[in-house]
Amino acid sequence: MARQRLGQHFLTDEGWREQIARAIGVSPHSELVKPAAANEHSVWIEIGAGHAEMTQHLLASGAAVVAIELDEPLANRLKKLAKKIPNLSVVHGDVLKTDLAALAASRRVYSYGNLPYYITSPILHHFFSSADLIEEMHIVIQDEVALRLTAQPQTKAYGYLSVLTQLYSRPEYVFQIPPSAFTPPPEVSSALVTLRFPGARAQLGLSNEQKFLDFVKMCFAQKRKTLVNNLRSLAKPTRAKEGLAACGVREDARAEQLSVGEFAALFATL
Repeated sequence: MARQRLGQHFLTDEGWREQIARAIGVSPHSELVKPAAANEHSVWIEIGAGHAEMTQHLLASGAAVVAIELDEPLANRLKKLAKKIPNLSVVHGDVLKTDLAALAASRRVYSYGNLPYYITSPILHHFFSSADLIEEMHIVIQDEVALRLTAQPQTKAYGYLSVLTQLYSRPEYVFQIPPSAFTPPPEVSSALVTLRFPGARAQLGLSNEQKFLDFVKMCFAQKRKTLVNNLRSLAKPTRAKEGLAACGVREDARAEQLSVGEFAALFATL
């Protein structure tokens, strides 16, 4: 039984599980090259393994799998499965409290997760804090959030979460998944998104990424206001306009119009 407080929606449709497995390269029918995770130098970390719906696909790739599950009864079932399968290990606990470096154990990380909608952003922040360990993340999330992660500048969905995601990864919207694929069905559609690492940070050379992200949050504080107005606590309007001009950005620009690189240039200037 799904626990509402944990935001559980189990991917029970076998057809959709196979489609996801093909898309992330863990199905024998996948058109992708078998991922590098299928060797001793890499590991799959599964976020919220549930009833092992996708765990079985990850294991079939030949890779080592670390399944993280918060729900105790489900974690206990997974541990019974792990006794029969040498390349599966189970962590009963909150993914937000996991030490990803310890789980990786010097291996490169590939991750899959059907993420609870209410905790998607905290999970992304947690994994991005260990971005240097990660090769790829494949996440099933609310469709609206998927569009925000992959949004480009000058679009309605583009915002702080877009910049955060694209700073650390190169996101791709893979496909939409209907509510009927899950039990119980959520009220909205979901989507599979692939995040490949590294993102824009590899070229930007930021001296302090947390300060940069705080700066981006400030820029998006009130989306309808111009950057000059949102940045008043940091720089006087005259100085802000000079900084925008130095970066080749119009003085009446709003945050949704700037790329990650332009944010970085403005941050360095101001």
